[in-house]
Amino acid sequence: MKVLAALSGGVDSAVAAAKAVEAGHEVVGVHMALSSQPQECRIGSRGCCSVEDAGDAARAAEVLGIPFYVWDLAEEFERTVITDFVDQYKAGHTPNPCVRCNEFVKFAELAERAKALGFDAVCTGHYARVVEGPAGRELHRGLDEAKDQSYVLAVMGEDELSRVVLPLGDAPSKSWVRSEAERLGLGVSNKPDSYDICFIPDGNTRGFLAQRLGRESGEIVTPEGEVLGHHNGYWNFTVGQRRGLRLENPTADGSPRYVLETRPATNQVVVGVSELLSVDRIASDGVVWLAEDDRGEVDRAATSSFGTLMGERRLVDVPDDVLTVQIRAHGVPSIVTGVCHEGDRLDVELADPIRGVAAGQSLVLYRGTRVLAESTILSAHRG
Repeated sequence: MKVLAALSGGVDSAVAAAKAVEAGHEVVGVHMALSSQPQECRIGSRGCCSVEDAGDAARAAEVLGIPFYVWDLAEEFERTVITDFVDQYKAGHTPNPCVRCNEFVKFAELAERAKALGFDAVCTGHYARVVEGPAGRELHRGLDEAKDQSYVLAVMGEDELSRVVLPLGDAPSKSWVRSEAERLGLGVSNKPDSYDICFIPDGNTRGFLAQRLGRESGEIVTPEGEVLGHHNGYWNFTVGQRRGLRLENPTADGSPRYVLETRPATNQVVVGVSELLSVDRIASDGVVWLAEDDRGEVDRAATSSFGTLMGERRLVDVPDDVLTVQIRAHGVPSIVTGVCHEGDRLDVELADPIRGVAAGQSLVLYRGTRVLAESTILSAHRG
């Protein structure tokens, strides 16, 4: 099989490419240059796409004896990831740029180019498994739960899933991957993982948004409308945030306040006690299915009990030990007691309340370890 291996310059993608070579595939390496200013894109283990990363990717390809190319995707990355990131915050949402990058750059753009060039598959260093099931390919959680990245891959869709190779899905641990890199002489075995948002290498999201959106004074209010303080732009806050509020008016019992929502129309940040963050019903849209064979079970008609959130649409009660959702890349899965699906909408009811659910986050639906669907959260409620 002819495989295009995405080489980020890190240890994971290098070992994944090596495993593809060992499996007997005809492998070509490509580094996606995503930054228009790569010299400013790495601070320690923050950021990626730097000149250093491109060099490490080239050296890994040389060790593996495979052809290597650099593709400039900075314009696509700016348009589909960075601009969207800013727009989502401006809309009062909390986006996940890694999900967006995987959707539009690392899979859609890369897979489209790979197909046009005659490659059979794309290989990446993500920790997730592709399993051949009775009805075709299935996306499952990676064997190493601590490194599992199925959440950020759920948005790829069935077409991309049919043409992806994920050699690290069965890796027992990150230390094992590093030992493999050392064994193969790849030279990146001790390179630190990149983390946080790659295009904000200093980690100052508020400063980045200020550059793009400026500053605009607004009110910090209670759910009842009482003004408690002021801020420099609602986009600097997200649901569940506690720090940075700088409020002088304590609650009656002295308990801390948290961000409950942001209101773009009025430039307000709504805050309240922690109990108000807990929700057990989540509404989402833009659903992407990766399990058409399982979709019929979700679509079976039943009596709705979701009240005002779900209206009188279809509801399926499912065994609470089978279906789960995850709303953060490394979040704890939550047991689902009901699913409502209609068109692009996918709404869920949870067995137990969870905290800090924000519009714009990805909701990923699992049955066991298998990814069923991904969607974007619209709203969340309690009871």
